[in-house]
Amino acid sequence: MRTVIFHYHLFKNAGTSLDAIFKKNFGDKWVTKEFPPNPKANREAVAEWILNEKEAVCFSSHTANLPPPNIKGIKVIPVIFVRHPIDRIVSAYNFESKQADGGFGSVLAKNTTLSGYIETRLSLLHDRQCRNFHTHRFAAFISDPKKSELDRALGAIESLPIVGVVDEFDKSIAFLTELLRKEGFDAFSAVKGVELNVTRPVKEELLQRVDHIVSGLRADVYRKLAEANMDDMALYNRAKDILALYQLDP
Repeated sequence: MRTVIFHYHLFKNAGTSLDAIFKKNFGDKWVTKEFPPNPKANREAVAEWILNEKEAVCFSSHTANLPPPNIKGIKVIPVIFVRHPIDRIVSAYNFESKQADGGFGSVLAKNTTLSGYIETRLSLLHDRQCRNFHTHRFAAFISDPKKSELDRALGAIESLPIVGVVDEFDKSIAFLTELLRKEGFDAFSAVKGVELNVTRPVKEELLQRVDHIVSGLRADVYRKLAEANMDDMALYNRAKDILALYQLDP
């Protein structure tokens, strides 16, 4: 049985830092690729990629859809992180305001305030950047039209072998290290304190940061933002609860 790691690299969820750890451990056996939005074509392309990259051990993609592919003879270990939704949205805004490309998010961020950025993106009903972003991505894990998007996303949280939490990065990496060593990656080691592509003060406490963000938003925009991310808050809190139960093996 071939065992591989698949990093579902969600935008502004410490994925660059995690990929740096993977590259340190696996070198040129770490590979990355992006995929089409159509769910069926996306999943077929992901499975084909894993099959074709026979020497690769660790795969990473921003656009691959859950669930991980079911491939005969190959065990896929999915790795994915969540983040406090408001903290993630502000990080996305800060990042896009500095990007040189001419994409929609980058142009918008360069030409408006954080409140304007949030309000504009919330007005676009099919844009999930500021509306339950995590819930949308995790819900793809379960294809059951009778279940709500949140219930499917929570089901994914319960089923996945690991869901890291950005503001508990070191603990999440410790959990990941233990998991991977149990799966046969005996030499896997973490790089303590690695944080790359960071667009916030690293040492600032999460709650202080969120309070500061909220104080700078127009009241009506914050109300809309909070309502639009209730499911993401539930998902984030559940991931935190599960991670809190983790204890290193003696």
